[in-house]
Amino acid sequence: MKINSQEKVVKELLKILSELNLERKKGIHEPYFNKIESAYVQKAVNSTYVSTVGGFIEKFEKEIKKFTKSKYAVATVNGTSALHISMMTLGIGPNHEVLIPNLNYIGSSNATIYCGASPHFIDVDSQNLGIDTNKLRDYLKKNTFTKSKQTFNKQTLKKIVAIAPTHIFGQPSKMNEILDISKEFNFKIVEDAAESLGSFYNHKHTGTIGNVGILSFNGNKIITTGGGGMILTNNYKIYNQAKMLSQVSKKSHPWKYDYKGLGFNYRMPNLNAALGCAQIKKLKNFLKEKKKLYSEYESKIKNHKEFYLLKELPNTKCNNWLITIILKKKNKNLLNKILKTTNKNGFNTRPVWQLLSKVPHLKKYPKMDLSNSINLSKAIVCLPSSVSL
Repeated sequence: MKINSQEKVVKELLKILSELNLERKKGIHEPYFNKIESAYVQKAVNSTYVSTVGGFIEKFEKEIKKFTKSKYAVATVNGTSALHISMMTLGIGPNHEVLIPNLNYIGSSNATIYCGASPHFIDVDSQNLGIDTNKLRDYLKKNTFTKSKQTFNKQTLKKIVAIAPTHIFGQPSKMNEILDISKEFNFKIVEDAAESLGSFYNHKHTGTIGNVGILSFNGNKIITTGGGGMILTNNYKIYNQAKMLSQVSKKSHPWKYDYKGLGFNYRMPNLNAALGCAQIKKLKNFLKEKKKLYSEYESKIKNHKEFYLLKELPNTKCNNWLITIILKKKNKNLLNKILKTTNKNGFNTRPVWQLLSKVPHLKKYPKMDLSNSINLSKAIVCLPSSVSL
């Protein structure tokens, strides 16, 4: 693409952003608060229960269970801690590998390593940025062997025990295909739904379809607790173990401090949960406003020659957490010009994360052909997606 052509594309996108009524925020995804949050947090402060004990924690867990229809929920300090505990409940450990999409936040890879296991990077598709299931199945047939109904990597001889699909930017992954692959190769499923609260696949909430799933409530998520995560499962054994591990494996007792074994101080504080209880009251309205914002972008971007909006697939419902365009011509130079110019003009756009296979401490781990994610990393632009009520 010629320089003049690139400048034209940049100007057209800048014009679109300028024409949209982004009156509140031009940020990528900023939280929205009012008096409700202040009142709830003040109530937690007044109670003096501001740490990992207090009524707001269980209340928030119940609200999340109600919304997602998950049978069990465990509140944690962040999404990565939720992933770590989730993997531990599935017995993931040394000499194991976990299949992780290359185009992804680093949390699932780090959680895998915390367990003593190895991430194994797999490619994504351009339809929804989720796992390329056709490519993965072919890869597994050629590069693994089965012994005692378990799947092993031919190169490392390690057992591949799990797959961790991520619902990128709120877009549900192709879970039916992932369920089929998991059944065929005997994998557990850890759903990373950190970005997809309010997203559904075949009428099931993301994070509730696999063996265990997680949510994140970081400051930039669709609702926030400041920092926080949640483990979702329909399995009582997983739930019971997750709850114990996240509370330093302390035995339940009104005053004694006895422990069952190794555990982690991962329980969400009551102060954060209070903020979550206020925020979840607004969740349905946030989702409506984000759908409206997506429609406004769609009216401006529809049939554009140089880029297109990432769209939800059939039988899915996306929360539109980060509204995203993909450049039709994968061009790193054009991508950088778009990011530089839009941010210079006050519109907080961003690229996708550094590909996991290129992160220094992750380069050594096994990987399949990752050409799709490599090309997409040169073409993804996340647009300002903040909303207010």
